[in-house]
Amino acid sequence: MTKVFAQASVSLDGYIAGPDGTGFDKLFAWCTAGDVETPSAQPDRLTYRTNAATAAYLLDLLETTGAIVVGRRLFDTTNGWNGSHPLGKPVFVVTHEPPAGWQNTDTPYTFVTDGLESAITQARAAAGPHNVGVGPGTTVTQALTANLLDELRIDLVPTTLTSGTRFLEGLTTTPTFTDPQTIPGTGVTHLIYQLP
Repeated sequence: MTKVFAQASVSLDGYIAGPDGTGFDKLFAWCTAGDVETPSAQPDRLTYRTNAATAAYLLDLLETTGAIVVGRRLFDTTNGWNGSHPLGKPVFVVTHEPPAGWQNTDTPYTFVTDGLESAITQARAAAGPHNVGVGPGTTVTQALTANLLDELRIDLVPTTLTSGTRFLEGLTTTPTFTDPQTIPGTGVTHLIYQLP
């Protein structure tokens, strides 16, 4: 059975971005904190360099993820990853209105205007036997609220940002999680929670 999961690099004080989109240098320093290489779908643009445990964690994500669901704000902030998402998988963007003039390049993008649940359903179909990643950002909170997630992955980074965008901003439900699987990295601890 395929899973729907969310993953984010999170500071100790619970932020996925600092004020005005700052802090990513701290949140993602672990991606280059070791000597084991794990290429992304575009190795000329992004190759992770981590310890062996994080490399295995990343390789699992790269091999088992078949599609991704993101919100419009993340799509706009990254400019659609310039048409080429690092995972190289189909991306489903939840939006009220598709961007004017967008043309797909390497990564197929689908703009879903009828809600998150529809986006996840379409992503599952595109992913086939593989998993679907959601978020980060408000799509994670929405997916938790709608009981659409099977797994939550937190890459906990030993830094603080003091303000910015909280990981589960606006969560109004109280989901129950299992005890985490813990993977120690260099400059990060990976926590994998299941939702029973």
